[in-house]
Amino acid sequence: MSLLLGVNIDHVATLRQARYALLPESPNAEPSVVEAALEAKAGGADSITVHVRGDRRHMQDADVFRVKEAVDLPLNLELGITDEMLDLALRLKPEFACLVPETREEVTTEGGLDVTALFGTVREAVNRLKSAGIKVSLFIDPVPEHIEAAARMGANMIELHTGAFANAEDPAEEIERLAAGARLGHGLGLQVNAGHGINYRNLPQLFTVPHLAELNIGHTIVSRAMTVGMRQAVAEMLEGMKGYRSSQ
Repeated sequence: MSLLLGVNIDHVATLRQARYALLPESPNAEPSVVEAALEAKAGGADSITVHVRGDRRHMQDADVFRVKEAVDLPLNLELGITDEMLDLALRLKPEFACLVPETREEVTTEGGLDVTALFGTVREAVNRLKSAGIKVSLFIDPVPEHIEAAARMGANMIELHTGAFANAEDPAEEIERLAAGARLGHGLGLQVNAGHGINYRNLPQLFTVPHLAELNIGHTIVSRAMTVGMRQAVAEMLEGMKGYRSSQ
């Protein structure tokens, strides 16, 4: 089975908010997250990822409802574990929900969710979302205890945090950690996805990580789109992903 691509369009909203944070509904507000999602679909994206943060620094609630209505692709909602965000997810009814750690101080999500320390809280959130027919993923580091906890609490998927790999001067050790985590997750019956910091240059280094089903990639695609457009940027990423084989 081919490796799937979920395109994160959060930073399209980041650019819009840089000028229109106080007027996101203005007819002059641009760029459009809906248009970006449609162009990502035209480029071959398999799903669209959005993250509504508690401080609404980029995506707004209205954005994600419009994307869901306008774009005929599965929607993956990243969210922090708060009642506010869980209520949003239950109203939106995305196909997938990915539970992530979130602090107001960070620029972007850094590090995976500590599902062992927060086991009860995360399990309750997983159960609420699954009861609404939403498939649940947990954004976690490739730590065996965290992967095993994700399986015990009934998550459908894990998304392995690839930030340490992307930032490493010598990524060999991080690739091995990701590979071991993917083998463990797959063996426990979890779908294994990956994301954070993956770009056009480091993508081939992940090809030795087995059992990956989907990559969630945003910043590098949006950056490339500034030059060639979203449709072409997505198509180029998919072309680069063709060399992956799921089992090693």
